[in-house]
Amino acid sequence: MEEAAEPAGIAQLLQAQRVLQRYLDKTVVWVRVRWSIFVVLLLLFAARVYIKQGFFVVSYGLGIYMLNLFINFLSPAVDPDTEETSLPMKESTEYRPFTRKLPEFKFWWSGARATAVALGMTFIPFFDLPVYWPILLAYFILLLAP
Repeated sequence: MEEAAEPAGIAQLLQAQRVLQRYLDKTVVWVRVRWSIFVVLLLLFAARVYIKQGFFVVSYGLGIYMLNLFINFLSPAVDPDTEETSLPMKESTEYRPFTRKLPEFKFWWSGARATAVALGMTFIPFFDLPVYWPILLAYFILLLAP
């Protein structure tokens, strides 16, 4: 019995996803290059916002998203409050190293993708909403304060 053929658009999308994943897999070992690309994207975004003197809501959204990623990157995968965190009393208890809630590669990929989208949004005038930016800055700083 023949399998149902996928529509051409879906097949092309799946092929594009496979190609993208192949290139992403090749970048895993290139940590400095990946983070350099991320920094260049951030600098391009910052320069675009500075030159246009706008897109403060987009910048605020990117900042909140990056803060969320950073907090998840620093957080442990297992919550110590809910897990038993006493020292091992038996030799059979296995040592588990610190594991992050968000691995470094996913942190980089999510941040780079978000920065690229935000950079793209600066080319669409619809996203340049009028806002008094000091209020957004004060609220962002308030979120950082414990």
